[in-house]
Amino acid sequence: MKLYKVKAFVFILVCCVLLSSCASTNHAVYFDNVSTSEIISKAESLEPILQPNDLLNITVSSLNPTATEIFNASSENSFRASSATNTIAQSPGYLVDPEGYIQFPFLGRIKAAGLTKKEFQEGIKREIESRKLLKDPIVDVRYLNYKVSVLGEVSRPSVLTVPNEKLTLLEALGLAGDLTIFASRHNVLLIREEAGVKKLVRLDLTTDEIFKSPYYYLRSNDIIYVEPNRAKIASASATRQWLPLVLSSLTFVVVSIDRLTR
Repeated sequence: MKLYKVKAFVFILVCCVLLSSCASTNHAVYFDNVSTSEIISKAESLEPILQPNDLLNITVSSLNPTATEIFNASSENSFRASSATNTIAQSPGYLVDPEGYIQFPFLGRIKAAGLTKKEFQEGIKREIESRKLLKDPIVDVRYLNYKVSVLGEVSRPSVLTVPNEKLTLLEALGLAGDLTIFASRHNVLLIREEAGVKKLVRLDLTTDEIFKSPYYYLRSNDIIYVEPNRAKIASASATRQWLPLVLSSLTFVVVSIDRLTR
């Protein structure tokens, strides 16, 4: 009879520990109470702005391949280096300096920071045409270091490289393995640097307002930090407080069982 009471005590103790770590499922739902609707994205938020330390690949093409070759010498060397080592990290490209300029063949120092890619491309094209270096040139600009960092309560915290230069907040979280059950979906922090100024924005993933946010589409070098929710913090705190007591209680129970069964 005494052994039965000891087993019952152990069962109740384990149940109490498990129940104390449970959290409401209401805090784990995306877009709670969102109805069917249509949301139009703002096109202007999709165009990235060039900034210092951006690494760019610039290619120029025209009907005269021989005359065009000199403008692509740096890009071709960059491509060969990356192909030989199977990595983009060693690709030189055109680095936007701290003052916002690049050095381009024949054109010299060109302003890049603060412009959209389209504005920058058109500027290079006008310079080439005004100096009569090429007729009807086509200029293409691509990022070589377009990346987004995802940290905190996600399955795989990581730095994501983005080849297509377009990434939404939800896509970034998906590539990082999605939020964990302990993530705070009401308070996701986005850190963005523009013109040397860091912006800290709080985003709520439980409403459809996120789709209307100008921060829904990410930009190069954005940082996403997902905070733990109250359940995770309370669970960690409770574990530190109760673990010694639970271990001591279990030790006492084991010793008691051992003595009773002798």
